[in-house]
Amino acid sequence: MKKILIIIGSDSDFPVIKDSLSILKRFGIEADTIVCSAHRTPDQAAKSAREAKEKGYGVIIAAAGLAAHLPGVIAAYTTLPVIGVPIASGPLNGTDALYSIVQMPSGVPVAAVAINGGTNAALLAVQILAVENSELSEKLYAYKSELRSSVERKNMVLKSRIADLDK
Repeated sequence: MKKILIIIGSDSDFPVIKDSLSILKRFGIEADTIVCSAHRTPDQAAKSAREAKEKGYGVIIAAAGLAAHLPGVIAAYTTLPVIGVPIASGPLNGTDALYSIVQMPSGVPVAAVAINGGTNAALLAVQILAVENSELSEKLYAYKSELRSSVERKNMVLKSRIADLDK
């Protein structure tokens, strides 16, 4: 199975990516995480992106705050899908990072998830890999079934609470 490469712009981004790692572990997907800056180590960012496919990665998750150039720089050097995770930081609390990721120029796409959306970044990566992996697809179906069951249980609890008000 293809692996996931997670690139974070700073070690301070790890709390958001920790959620990604938990999801990937749940689905049995190997992931490697590195710190790489689009501005401070641009050569390393380019090298990591260029070599990702030959190293067995199928998707790259890139998380960054502030101007958030990292996902775009990574996407410029690879044909793999890149998922950008804007990190809530700085005076704009992540909106600048979100805009930087979603406003990529034509020809250099980067998928974007919510600010601090590490969980959804991982789930999107799983869905991408599941297109060609039936075992992973089945695990995703089970995961979504669990989500539905959770909502149904919450609805039953809510109805019980409302019924208790009538007593």
